[in-house]
Amino acid sequence: MQIHKGSLTFQLRPSTQYHRLGNGKTVLVLRYPLRAIFIHPCWHPVLSRLDHTRWVSLEHITAAAPHLISDQIEDFLQTLTQKGYVAQKGFIRLMDEEYPSVSVIVPVRNRPAEIAACLRSLNALDYPKDKLQIIAVDDASEDETPETIAKFTNVSLLRMQRHRQASFCRNRAAEIARGDILAFIDSDCMADPAWLRELVPAFRDRSLGALGGLVDAANENNGLDRYEKVKSALKIGGWFKRSDQAERFFYLPTCNFLVRRSVFLRLGGLREYLHVGEDVDFCWRLQDAGHEMEYRPIGRVAHKHRNRLGAFCSRRFDYGTSEPLLQRLHSARVKTLYLPWSESIFWLMFTLSVVLKSGLLLLASAGWLMADGIKKHIKLRKRQVPATRRLVVLAILRGYLAFVYHCCSFISRYYLVMVPVAVGWLPLVAFIVMAMHLVAGMVEYVVKKPLLNPFSFLFFFTLEQVSYQCGVWWACIKGLNFRPVLPRIVHKRIG
Repeated sequence: MQIHKGSLTFQLRPSTQYHRLGNGKTVLVLRYPLRAIFIHPCWHPVLSRLDHTRWVSLEHITAAAPHLISDQIEDFLQTLTQKGYVAQKGFIRLMDEEYPSVSVIVPVRNRPAEIAACLRSLNALDYPKDKLQIIAVDDASEDETPETIAKFTNVSLLRMQRHRQASFCRNRAAEIARGDILAFIDSDCMADPAWLRELVPAFRDRSLGALGGLVDAANENNGLDRYEKVKSALKIGGWFKRSDQAERFFYLPTCNFLVRRSVFLRLGGLREYLHVGEDVDFCWRLQDAGHEMEYRPIGRVAHKHRNRLGAFCSRRFDYGTSEPLLQRLHSARVKTLYLPWSESIFWLMFTLSVVLKSGLLLLASAGWLMADGIKKHIKLRKRQVPATRRLVVLAILRGYLAFVYHCCSFISRYYLVMVPVAVGWLPLVAFIVMAMHLVAGMVEYVVKKPLLNPFSFLFFFTLEQVSYQCGVWWACIKGLNFRPVLPRIVHKRIG
């Protein structure tokens, strides 16, 4: 394998501390969530090349550890990246003959301008042309979309005689595809030239069944565009993420989705009767079949979001309707609300102390918080983790505040629609729900840092939450399945 110098780089995340202990052990400590991992001494030369201030190329790191091969070092650093200790930028660039064949599949209906822009971006891909196939599937368009596609001579056009929806189109294209890897993209997306170059090398990991890349906003013309830039349902995040047993609800959207063709066909492709949520369903079936999935914040595609309020709300409503059906199809995936005992008891005592104006309960809640900190610090000391009291206190305070956010986020996501009903009957409940919604929205605003003022962000955030939960409740009532809005409460994290 040929590695181009500087193409793949690593750096310790700002929240990671690196310690060499006196007994020869090496430990990495993550400030939040507070956790640690002990590293075998053989990896010390690799870690010694990393710091918080600069990106270091894999080639430079490899030179410091001649007793290890490059693939071993890359796998080790990828594991630390997935666990949150290390940040990664760039990608491995292989020799052309080492890349697998890829079939890019684009379903489309009545979008001549969008498909033209999409296909132009695919023609500009930096990928070996002899290993690239592009299939556009026209879903019985009633305009000039087929003629637009036909102008691209290197694109295979598959025409449906009647409207069958995107899942059907993707499945038919997968059956005739020649590539070892299927790369799905939507017709209203444009691929970055390095899209496949950045993502495809991940499939050297044989345990990986599917992979997703970054979905970015194509435009920032109005406020809704700028909201979608940071809060799109298609945006997974800015960090690497991998499926595991503790992350049972992880999925990747099909607008930027790569999967092994053999795996896709073996699982029967997408469920064609699902017109929304089909990507979630497939990802869960893929995991249940023993394959792993990964998200990488590279391999960018630019998506033209719905930037009109009516279309925006309608799409969020559609997303919401998929939840009850997905819960029914995947009954083993029981939605849970994680309420750890320590945080739950503290906030119960603190709330009662405020309501009852009880100094004794306030003192008890402070004592509970202190006792929890001492217990965690003793536990870390026993494991020989070099965590200071200050580090433990800050991690605990952040965890207790995060507990409030997650509770507010759940209420905002599923119960905000009840406020108009509760105002007349239970005004205090309506006030609490609205306050929790505003807390969730303001935390999102601070974390996401949108190019919007707080009032505009909260307006779009409220529209999104109401539209989504209207879809959830409508489907729950229609199917008499209320598991999405009545999750099982657990006090210990599963997995």
